[in-house]
Amino acid sequence: MLFGMKSDEACQLRFEDVAKTLETNTDAGLSLPEVEIRNRIHGPNEFEIKEEAPLWKKYLEQFKETLIIMLLISAAISVISKQYDDAISITVAIIIVVTVGFIQEYRSDKSLQSLNKLIPPKCNCLRNEQLDTFLARELVPGDIVYLGTGDRIPADLRLFEANDLTIDESSFTGETEPARKTASPLSSKTGNRSVQEKANIAFMGSLVRSGNGKGIVIGTAESSEFGEIFRMMRSEEAPKTPLQVSMQELGKHISFYSIGVIVFIFLFGVFVNGKHWQGMFTISVSLAVAAIPEGLPVVVTVTLAFGVMRMAKCNAIVKKLPTVETLGCCNVICCDKTGTLTCNEMTVTCLYTADGQLAEVSGIGYTPIGQVFTNREIVHGGSHRAFHELLEAGVLCNDATVEGGVLHGQPTEGAILIAAQKAGIRDIRGDYIRTDNQPFSHETKWMAVRCAIKTPLGLKGQGESYFVKGAPEIILRLCTRYRGGNAPSFMTPKDQDYFGNEAKRLAIGGGDGIRLLALARGAQLNDLEFLGFVGIHDPPRRGVQDAVRMLHASGVQVKMVTGDGEETACAIAQQLCVLEKSSSGFITRRAMSGLQLDNMPARELELCIEEVDVFYRASPKHKLTIVKALQSRGKIVAMTGDGVNDAVALKKAEIGIAMGKSGTDACKEAADMVLVDDDFSTIVKAIEEGKSIFSNIRNFVRFQLSTSVAALTLIAIAILMDKHSPLNAMQILWINIIMDGPPAQSLGVEPVDHDVLKQPPRNVKEPMITMHLIGNVILSASIIIAGTLYVFVKEMSDNLVTPRDTTMTFTCFVFFDMFNALSCRSSLKSVFTIGLFTNRAFLVAVSLSIVGQLMVIYVPMLQAVFLTEALTLHDLLFLAALTSTVFVASEVKKFIERWMRRRRPPLYSTFDDQNIV
Repeated sequence: MLFGMKSDEACQLRFEDVAKTLETNTDAGLSLPEVEIRNRIHGPNEFEIKEEAPLWKKYLEQFKETLIIMLLISAAISVISKQYDDAISITVAIIIVVTVGFIQEYRSDKSLQSLNKLIPPKCNCLRNEQLDTFLARELVPGDIVYLGTGDRIPADLRLFEANDLTIDESSFTGETEPARKTASPLSSKTGNRSVQEKANIAFMGSLVRSGNGKGIVIGTAESSEFGEIFRMMRSEEAPKTPLQVSMQELGKHISFYSIGVIVFIFLFGVFVNGKHWQGMFTISVSLAVAAIPEGLPVVVTVTLAFGVMRMAKCNAIVKKLPTVETLGCCNVICCDKTGTLTCNEMTVTCLYTADGQLAEVSGIGYTPIGQVFTNREIVHGGSHRAFHELLEAGVLCNDATVEGGVLHGQPTEGAILIAAQKAGIRDIRGDYIRTDNQPFSHETKWMAVRCAIKTPLGLKGQGESYFVKGAPEIILRLCTRYRGGNAPSFMTPKDQDYFGNEAKRLAIGGGDGIRLLALARGAQLNDLEFLGFVGIHDPPRRGVQDAVRMLHASGVQVKMVTGDGEETACAIAQQLCVLEKSSSGFITRRAMSGLQLDNMPARELELCIEEVDVFYRASPKHKLTIVKALQSRGKIVAMTGDGVNDAVALKKAEIGIAMGKSGTDACKEAADMVLVDDDFSTIVKAIEEGKSIFSNIRNFVRFQLSTSVAALTLIAIAILMDKHSPLNAMQILWINIIMDGPPAQSLGVEPVDHDVLKQPPRNVKEPMITMHLIGNVILSASIIIAGTLYVFVKEMSDNLVTPRDTTMTFTCFVFFDMFNALSCRSSLKSVFTIGLFTNRAFLVAVSLSIVGQLMVIYVPMLQAVFLTEALTLHDLLFLAALTSTVFVASEVKKFIERWMRRRRPPLYSTFDDQNIV
């Protein structure tokens, strides 16, 4: 069989049968002619990445956005109409936006390429009876590979020799503890096994932590377990961000109304007023160009870029600009427990002996700073025999070492060693000779070692005993006795039930999410003496509880995904406020296991997914199922992950969040955001940033539209009434510069308003232009139009259009713009509340605009260009007083809206502090 084997099949066969099926020899390897044949069939052991488009083509693809296309049309029309200044400004805006977007995508779109990094360049392979080092890409099914400590697995291997072999499979399973491997075939089983269950398979991309072994290659490249992830990643499309969708919709709406303006003005002028069609076409095009906000893409880009820089200071690296704003729409966060919600530092916190004694252990981490005490007595050395025997068993049934506070091995085993040191018990493993070792597996859920006391000559003494640790429900079934006082007592079914209930009580009693291990010893594995329990706790990260409270209060659900059991998972979720109290004060358990996820029909899962807060006994493969179910309910999902197996779910989620410290390269490349410090609290800061960014963009749109509507209406009224235009071409150009220039763009860098976190997530179905925004636009535009027309009519009392008339009208409109920009800094808060001087960029921009306007009306050279003349101080004071009305009206409207909101019941009253655990 030259086409390899699936790991589900290979793990159940004897390695001799696997070798026979793959037509290979474990002592000699494949012959070179056979390798060439198989290489032609399978190809190289590497992933085929779709050939990248050239950079110039990627750059041109940036021009496909609706707004960019409309801006290009506007620039072309401006050139045809000989409005070269407009054409230049629009072209510059397009180049800025397209270039920034191209650079961002070029730097971040490398998800698939990163997967090849996990395929080692070389490996030790047996061919033609000779062990040699080959490039991993040359491997074929049937090759014999030798493994040693530190090796990266080059392909899927069916192990036929495993000497104390442990492999780090965290990139697949999410579990930090290395998996112990064996060469024995597994029992036959219907259905697919999980990665953890395949103890005789070494998977491509995983890492040998200790020991050595040999294996037969059963799958290479895309035929491996790793290749399945590759195919899924290639098939999953990253969804468009809500901001991208909003910008596309806005572009379509503006385009539609622009075309409407062109057609209406052109037809009205030609057929109603009898004007020449060529002149009307030029005027209509000018109005259409003015209507398209060429500054909008620039403002969006600049605003997002500033958000990215602020997030970097908060230890969050955002890879694509729109991701920052997407966080403001996020209404569900699915988060790993270990390392993100908790510190990933296992610590023994309590000991329970079979005779009912309970001891507490102080201190945290992997340093022996702390004490063990029971009933106000310190447990040290042999002072308490039952605790001494319990901890000695934990030391002997242990493969970890701790040197200088640095753990080498499994976290739970390291925690037991440190607890023993706190009780004054030295590492006694050197006093024994280990004669047998049965490593922990997900099938047995226990680990056992058989030891004999070492004689002074270093030989094995008489009398061997097993020391066993594992899941309480499993260990208790293997026990026939328990240590009751000074002598063993027989274990009855009633006793087993009692100790089982005690285990549950300890696991949930303190609300700390303690993970329990049972310890036993005996001459035979089915005839053990129960010694007691060890309670191990992974403490929550500082600030996580407050962060979860804040998210709940703003309407964001937090769902915890963990491999722990139900009792531990729910206890930790309660402690972190992920699980909330019901009105009666009891915790409402909304938890679902990974097994339930596997067996539940997709439609049924979609109906109940929103009610589930905790997913326990869940593996990384379940994350994609969770994401899809939530998205089917219209949720905007943020998903955290750190392993290779998480990459597909991170890409599918609207916001994939990778862990910077513990995350793999493939995971980081697939994600949209990387948490440098693995700290959950950083996500809250990112959501705050996202909400502020969208608020700033909407404030800019409000300013842009109100000014555009006012300018268009003024010119349209003059054209429709066959009157002289109140503004000439150069003055309109200057207004456009202000409208799309620094004053407008400074609204996009308004400092973060911390109160936005209290607002619910933005409804992505809600358009950029809402009824509330339209009301603000109409109010501002109406005041600007009325005030400017009043000045124009007042100045034209002699029925002659003079430079003074247009200068007064022109300056009036510009001053209206400045006051309107000031009122647009916040849609609800008073400018005096947010602070007049908090946005320095705005102050500088407005000051420069006013100075520029004064130069236009007082510098002789500019007077000739703009057809203006000098105004008196009285004129300027009059215009300032008149134009400030748009700011006053906006402040009054905000005050009324705030007053009305205070009278309304809060939207999220169920999330107030008294109802949160």
